[in-house]
Amino acid sequence: MNWTVYLSGEIHTDWRQQIMQGAEAYRLPITFTSPVTDHGASDAAGDVLGKESSGFWRDHKSSKVNAIRTQTLLKQCDIAVIRFGDKYKQWNAAFDAGFCAALGKPYITLHAEDTIHPLKEVDSSAMAWAQTSEQVVELLKYIISKE
Repeated sequence: MNWTVYLSGEIHTDWRQQIMQGAEAYRLPITFTSPVTDHGASDAAGDVLGKESSGFWRDHKSSKVNAIRTQTLLKQCDIAVIRFGDKYKQWNAAFDAGFCAALGKPYITLHAEDTIHPLKEVDSSAMAWAQTSEQVVELLKYIISKE
């Protein structure tokens, strides 16, 4: 079986590449998907629909366009990894976790220990909480390759 793993969350570090490289090193049968990780492109996703005079409406349109991709890929994935970084609040990642929970889609959270309290509801529905990309790779290795 080829697994599809959706990588959600912060875009300012190389955690996605670390997980993909780790999975490749173990030759895990995984296809990785993710949201658009180019911040500027994501913010401008709705601009093709016309210029807005208000930042709210620009963000509103772009979030809806981005949701087409996000919701489709989350529905199609076998498992999601949802990363919360420490530099910015990733409200979109929390929303993705809630979407997974509503779908009954298993997910792993990836974040530092100092954000346990603010993410307690998100973590309570997760199948696992990891603190490093290496832990995520080991979890995927176990889930996918153990019979």
